[in-house]
Amino acid sequence: MATVHHFQVTNQQGEKVALGQYRDKVLLIVNTASQCGFTPQYQDLESIYKKYHAKGLEILAFPCNQFGGQEPGSDSEIAQFCELNYGVSFPIMKKVQVNGPEAEPFFEFLKDQARGLLKTRAIKWNFTKFLVNKDGVVVKRYAPRTKPSQFIDAIEAELALLPQNQGR
Repeated sequence: MATVHHFQVTNQQGEKVALGQYRDKVLLIVNTASQCGFTPQYQDLESIYKKYHAKGLEILAFPCNQFGGQEPGSDSEIAQFCELNYGVSFPIMKKVQVNGPEAEPFFEFLKDQARGLLKTRAIKWNFTKFLVNKDGVVVKRYAPRTKPSQFIDAIEAELALLPQNQGR
């Protein structure tokens, strides 16, 4: 069975990143944009990342300009914006497309694994979030309006299953 761990993505420096390196980690995958009404979720994401990173949480942001042209900047401009405005310290990947014929294969996989509202496959807007367990299986898809702090219980439940967190 294919999992998230079978994919490679590209970081902002143009280097391939094997997602297999995140085995035994909980992942939160988010398609992001700097000029979106949901952009303040970066603050929520960073707060969660700081609190749970040492316990095994990784957040991977994938900027996308497909929704209202809300991510027009270059990869370096996006990184600078995120750092200056939200203190983002989690990885921000190369800008991608999440829908259509040029969609990143990784997002095609995520959409197949977790459907949206009314079982739709397409990502409807920026800040759609995918929670992935330690085995690389997509656990749940969250809508753009759903703030990461609203599903902390689900994140904590997945983190509790990590070997280093059991028995605590």
